[in-house]
Amino acid sequence: MDPTRPVPQRGDRSPEWAVSGPPDRHAGRPAAASTRVVVLLTLSLLLLWGGVTFGVAWYARDLSFEFFGWPFSFWVGAQGALLVYCAIVWIYARVMNRHEAAVAAAPPEPTQSEF
Repeated sequence: MDPTRPVPQRGDRSPEWAVSGPPDRHAGRPAAASTRVVVLLTLSLLLLWGGVTFGVAWYARDLSFEFFGWPFSFWVGAQGALLVYCAIVWIYARVMNRHEAAVAAAPPEPTQSEF
C-alpha cells in the first residue's frame, strides 16, 4: 500500500466511477440461470430440513419400528436429524462451490450495444 496515497473515505469516488458508477462484478454472467439454481437448491434442502425436523415428530407414533435397537423416532430425534443437518450443510457447500466455479469460468454473455 502506498503511504502517500490518501485513504479513501465513505462517499469518495474515483474519477472513473464518477461517470459510469461502480463496476459490476457479475456483468455479463447468466444471472437468471444462476439464481434459479440457487433458489431450487435452497428450497429443496429446506424441504428436506422441514421433513426431517417436523415430519418425524409429527409421525413419531407411526414410526415405531426398531432401528439399531432403539425406536426409530427416538433415534432420528437423537442422532439421525443431526446427521441429516450436517449432510444438508455439506451438500449445499459442495454444490454451491461447484456452481460458483462454473459461473466464474463461463464466458460472459454478449451485451447489447447502447447505440
